[in-house]
Amino acid sequence: MAEFRMPSLGSDMEAGTLIEWRIKPGDSVRRGDVVAVVETRKGAIEVEIFTTGVVEEILVPVGEQVPVGTPLATIRAEGEEQPPPSVEATGRATVSAPPTSPAATTARAAAGATRLRVSPAARKRAAELGVDLGRLAGSGAAGAITLDDVEKAAVARPPTRPAYRAAGMRQAIAAAMARSKREIPHYYLGTFIDMRRALDWLRSENERRPVPVRLLPGALLFKAMALALRQAPELNGFWVDGEFKPGAGIHPGSAIVLRGGGLVAPAVHDADSKSLDEVMAALRDLVQRARAGALRSSEMSDATITVTSLGEQGVETVFGVIYPPQVALVGLGRIVERPWVVDGQVVARPLMQATLSADHWVSDGHRGAQFLALLDRLLQEPERL
Repeated sequence: MAEFRMPSLGSDMEAGTLIEWRIKPGDSVRRGDVVAVVETRKGAIEVEIFTTGVVEEILVPVGEQVPVGTPLATIRAEGEEQPPPSVEATGRATVSAPPTSPAATTARAAAGATRLRVSPAARKRAAELGVDLGRLAGSGAAGAITLDDVEKAAVARPPTRPAYRAAGMRQAIAAAMARSKREIPHYYLGTFIDMRRALDWLRSENERRPVPVRLLPGALLFKAMALALRQAPELNGFWVDGEFKPGAGIHPGSAIVLRGGGLVAPAVHDADSKSLDEVMAALRDLVQRARAGALRSSEMSDATITVTSLGEQGVETVFGVIYPPQVALVGLGRIVERPWVVDGQVVARPLMQATLSADHWVSDGHRGAQFLALLDRLLQEPERL
């Protein structure tokens, strides 16, 4: 019998609130299925399961906040004999056993009525509008509060200052960054990259493509960085329990700013093995789902390095702070026309500054410089990406 536990969705997460089950006892599940939605300080995250089998018991009801690592459900392997009903050793009765009498059904319904049932979309919208969910009567199934209930309540109540949903996220980010600066011996490197060949190839390539599938410079940069990491494995992984653990794959996290404030950096899995079209599609998809509050747990926990690009905001240089337990962060700035010496002549060239923040526990400036040099070389041959 396997246990499905509250996952850690980042080094700054200590607990999460279960806001939706998408399974019930008796359901078959496969590795990678989304089985629950968990609310964290970074928003609602769809949680995947990494066990294949049959749901035996649901141990935590909707609405309960539990620490990371708490068992949420038990999963019976296919073919495994079903055990008799039991009560956890902790004394908490499981919630999967059906009532045995009408009286039990009534008691259970009364107990459930005190719990707040809210759809993830309604919870998110209520936070944005400053609506107190505890004061609403839900119109959905079993009294669940719906998005429409929240919208109507926002219109009906007197104007008030909306709750700043990102406050919790800002606290989480600040705590992680404070830990990073306190515990990680950062070193910083930067270099200018001539982007003329990359942009010329991109322009020519996009002329042959329909508008919906055209490539943006970010896809080239992301793919080149992922390929460079193949030869700089010290930058791709985690510092855990006093030692470096290489990433199981090259899964760069792309820093995304949320509309309501705050920041997330979900992973693009195996970015080095994806085509440019696949990288572009993955980046678009992550941005859309991040801003819709529909990211998955694996995307939030698997990133092996973070990439932050502030070029579209007009920033030319960014030296980021490493997100623990990762050991490196790549910063990409705005592409700017600047004087550049080519073959002894001063000419105008589109230049971009790429930076690296890395952990001295794992690598040094020499290896970091080799990584940036390789990134430069790859971008001079964009057709090979």
